[in-house]
Amino acid sequence: MAEYAIIETGGKQYKVAAGEAIYVEKLDAAEGEKVVFDKVVFVDGKIGTPFVDGASVSGTVEKHGKEKKVVTFKYKPKKHSHAKQGHRQPYTKVVIDTIA
Repeated sequence: MAEYAIIETGGKQYKVAAGEAIYVEKLDAAEGEKVVFDKVVFVDGKIGTPFVDGASVSGTVEKHGKEKKVVTFKYKPKKHSHAKQGHRQPYTKVVIDTIA
């Protein structure tokens, strides 16, 4: 069994280890459901081109949520123009079970 792996999901790469919890872009899976990440970039000293063949990382969805609000404020001086907008990015918390 591998110590750690680097996976790709949601356009980002994450270093994961068994038993670890990671926060990824929102996945279309219910809480408690198993998910498999087959886009493994690195595992056991093998670097993929672009992904390692036959490697996978499985995990369990623990919860869904939204991150803290990020506020953007656009302002144009002397023009009576301003815009305030907030955004909360959705995420999924996944607990890594195994690296194969």
